[in-house]
Amino acid sequence: SIKNNINQNKKLNKEFNNYLGSKFTDNEIKKTIISKKLKYTKPLNIYKSVAKLIKDGKIIAWFQGSSEFGPRALGNRSILCKPYPANMKDYLNKRVKFREYFRPFAPAVLEEKFKEYFDLRQTSPHMLIACKVKKNKFKKIPAVVHVDNSCRVQTVSKQTNLRFYNLIKEFYALTSIPILLNTSFNIKGQPMVNTPDQALSTFKSTNIDVLVIGDYVISK
Repeated sequence: SIKNNINQNKKLNKEFNNYLGSKFTDNEIKKTIISKKLKYTKPLNIYKSVAKLIKDGKIIAWFQGSSEFGPRALGNRSILCKPYPANMKDYLNKRVKFREYFRPFAPAVLEEKFKEYFDLRQTSPHMLIACKVKKNKFKKIPAVVHVDNSCRVQTVSKQTNLRFYNLIKEFYALTSIPILLNTSFNIKGQPMVNTPDQALSTFKSTNIDVLVIGDYVISK
């Protein structure tokens, strides 16, 4: 029978690749920056440099690798800031996103730390699961907590997104908070930013403080 022919020792190999969209080379990115006549830096350790900017309260546009597939920004076409204090979400909304005041922003958390902060029994790499924040953690991350004490969490691992993971890990090293506020790289009424040209144009036309595109950092 078919059942008898199955090797019982075989295991399913689960592989979740959310990053199936457009990707651009370093040369393409650099050419676009130069064409826009923007000044840039290329830090030796981009994760430490950007984590410090986030800690200092800067709003960061983070454009990396291939764009996300699906309904959420998952760390390749994202706008990032720190998850505290509570008015950080209002600051982001008034300066960049212009969304309805009651709409929450989501936390991106290091996978190995999610159980410390959230009542969640499984990983959530696609940012599609809502859960409660643990009562003793609310005051640490109020900018990503909704009025009913819920969050729509994204768990980030080395396997799912190494660059985003490294950035959150450096922020954790600086602040003891393994979480960033993560929202889509676009403004109200506009589609998600997808290309370097779109990234630079959106950066120039908004109050985003810093654009990190590939290995290049552009500040205002």
